[in-house]
Amino acid sequence: MKITHIEAWAHTMRLSEPYTIAYEKVNSTTNVFLSLETNQGIVGYGCAAPDEVITGETSATVLGALNEIAVPLLKGTDPIRLAKILERLKESLKSQPATLAAIDMALHDILGKVAHLPLWKILGGYRDRIKTSVTIGIVPVEETVKQAREWVAKGFKCLKTKGGLDLHTDVEKVLKVRETVGERIELRFDANQGYTVEESIQFVEETKSASLELIEQPTPKGQPDLLGRVTSEVSIPVMADESLMSLRDAFRLARRDLIDMVNVKLMKVGGIAEALQINAVARAAGLEVMVGCMDESGLAIAAGLHFALARPNVAYADLDGHLALLDDPSSGAVILKKGVLSPTDNPGLGFKGM
Repeated sequence: MKITHIEAWAHTMRLSEPYTIAYEKVNSTTNVFLSLETNQGIVGYGCAAPDEVITGETSATVLGALNEIAVPLLKGTDPIRLAKILERLKESLKSQPATLAAIDMALHDILGKVAHLPLWKILGGYRDRIKTSVTIGIVPVEETVKQAREWVAKGFKCLKTKGGLDLHTDVEKVLKVRETVGERIELRFDANQGYTVEESIQFVEETKSASLELIEQPTPKGQPDLLGRVTSEVSIPVMADESLMSLRDAFRLARRDLIDMVNVKLMKVGGIAEALQINAVARAAGLEVMVGCMDESGLAIAAGLHFALARPNVAYADLDGHLALLDDPSSGAVILKKGVLSPTDNPGLGFKGM
């Protein structure tokens, strides 16, 4: 089998509900889709969701890298030899993880289609569905409570609130959301690097009665020691997100016992193959893993879902980046019912095509 035809194109999707986080306001997103066609008529699909702040990429740089670097290396190769292909591309794309993730997805999609099996079964098949949290961006307290009530009414059992701009407002939001949704709903909080160590500790102390499940990336990503100080001082698990961009980051964080959990996003780390290695490091270190996402199409969410379903150590999911996207060409790549994500029964990533 050989790859004979490659196409890459950008697609902009507006958000039905724009949102704000600690460092930006988001109204729309542009994903780059990739198709790899073989001489046997099998087509694998991948998707990059670049974020200039997080991955250092834009849709233009992704398209440029795919056309200038990836296409010459991919054409004529056997797509089933994933490790060989990805190893050849890693050095050239080391600063473009979302680009690499799109290629990784498309290759894994072909693998599943050749085997006539959903990818999650090929990768391990530990579970067949997973609960996902849904995120509430930075909005006024009243709107936060309103959105929390609406998501719970739709069946979601886990809510993640964004913050990091104002400690006292964040505390008020968390306490009022807990009061509104009751004790059975899981609550998580993401500060998106917005706090100091002292503010992180104060936030956890003042929200104790809300029984938060975890706090995500409270301090700046470039200073992992600050995360370690928070972890050693607070009573709830601390999760690294922006501080974890690679396998080496996972090793450094785990070796020094700086965190309790890691958020693995395929766009940050370069795809499923790398995510599996990071998960192995986390498991060896006794760290729990959450699979997260950017503003991603259903196809990219499907890739994260298949990774999560394959391994027992991926105990948490935050795969809601597709929910607010309008005109998603890969809508239907995953199945969502009352806050629980399931794959389709189709082979590979489960999406038939565009």
